[in-house]
Amino acid sequence: MSSIDVRCGLPGEWPDNVTTEIRQELKRLNQKVVVLDDDPTGTQTVHDIPVLMDWDVDHLRAEFRNTLPAFYILTNSRSRTAAEACELNRQIAINLNVAASQAKSDFVVISRSDSTLRGHFPREVDCLMHALNRRSNVVILLPFFAEGGRITVGDVHYVTQGQKLVPAGETEFARDPAFGYRASNLREWVEEKTQGRITAESVASISLDDIRVGGPDKISRRLLSLEPGTVCIVNCISTRDLEVFTLGLLRAELSGKAFLYRTAASFVPVRSGIDRQPLLSVQEVCHRDVGGGLVVCGSFVSQTTSQLEVLLRETTVEGVELEVPALLNPDKRHGEVLRLARKSSQSIRRGKTVAIFTTRELIATGNAEEALSLGQYISAALVDVVRSIDVRPSYVIAKGGITSSDIATRALNVKRAMILGQVLPGVSVWELGHESRYPGLAYVVFPGNVGGPESLAKIVGMWDEPVLAGQQSE
Repeated sequence: MSSIDVRCGLPGEWPDNVTTEIRQELKRLNQKVVVLDDDPTGTQTVHDIPVLMDWDVDHLRAEFRNTLPAFYILTNSRSRTAAEACELNRQIAINLNVAASQAKSDFVVISRSDSTLRGHFPREVDCLMHALNRRSNVVILLPFFAEGGRITVGDVHYVTQGQKLVPAGETEFARDPAFGYRASNLREWVEEKTQGRITAESVASISLDDIRVGGPDKISRRLLSLEPGTVCIVNCISTRDLEVFTLGLLRAELSGKAFLYRTAASFVPVRSGIDRQPLLSVQEVCHRDVGGGLVVCGSFVSQTTSQLEVLLRETTVEGVELEVPALLNPDKRHGEVLRLARKSSQSIRRGKTVAIFTTRELIATGNAEEALSLGQYISAALVDVVRSIDVRPSYVIAKGGITSSDIATRALNVKRAMILGQVLPGVSVWELGHESRYPGLAYVVFPGNVGGPESLAKIVGMWDEPVLAGQQSE
């Protein structure tokens, strides 16, 4: 189905720019926005705010007391079982309540998840609402992601693939072994994911007519009319749609309505009042040392595989393959890890950028928990390789959400990082904190399902070429 077919007959966008009004309402609400991110790729739309990997009360209280509008907590819950994800969200919610009370700060929670509908819904939302004591909240389900071409029209969620918009339930993401689904209609998706506890008919919807014809006042009235605990999906195909919806939402909040958000990344900067900024330049983020860079590819989605193929074919990056079958053999695992670490260290020390990647073929598993367990095992091996590299790389690019989280927290010992911005649409750069293994290092969080075939090679080229040019001129 083409984008022309999907958008045919829709009313035009709301004519007024509402960003000034959004800022005014945010100032009146005076809430800190706390984003619980189920993998680190959700930082792909913001800048100049922190992301935490440690959520004890002292760290949270410090974030509530600063003047920044928002902060992220990286839960990486998408790599865990549903029960583990629920308990993790419960613990964080309890600590948030304590820290906010001590800091005398009000806050709102965004449960940031995947724009292609993978993740622990409804378990995470249910656990958050219970632990936060906000069971009367209306749940806003908004997977629109402008930067990745994911839109919702007529309650159906679409994923851009090439020049086409494909219903989400017909994409490879819907066949995810851990988080698969059938429905593309979000009402039906909620019924499917809740196993019928919430019926499609009981799910509320904010339509594009509500947004584009009725505007903020219509949205506010619709939201105020919803019963506590209702799940409300939002149709959205543009940033203007998102902004108009958010203004109506804020007015409903100022009238006393409470919400918990389950959204993709595009909602976060609008709800937080964070300005858009241009893509980062090489000079802003590239503080290269003598050694080469490090690329770590753990994602198995087809976009990552295509990007890796282009990177290895069209650049001078040295590929280092981690063979999954060898990892699954306990007698070979340690030797395989050490072999790759030594090879990578030698190349980086010589100024060569290295790409460590897992065998591209997926290994069949019996069920969702087995798939998650295998993913954790493979990710642990990547962590061991990176941890065993004995030279500081000039930069690190981590490809895939779980990979990005595990490399940051378990291989590089990151507790807090600052989100500098994006180097390509949807691709964030963090500056690692002083407590990390490599303080000040530029760390690129590159989602598995973002970018075209050339994107990975483009980022590596941006950072490698200035150094190569400098070396040649010496």
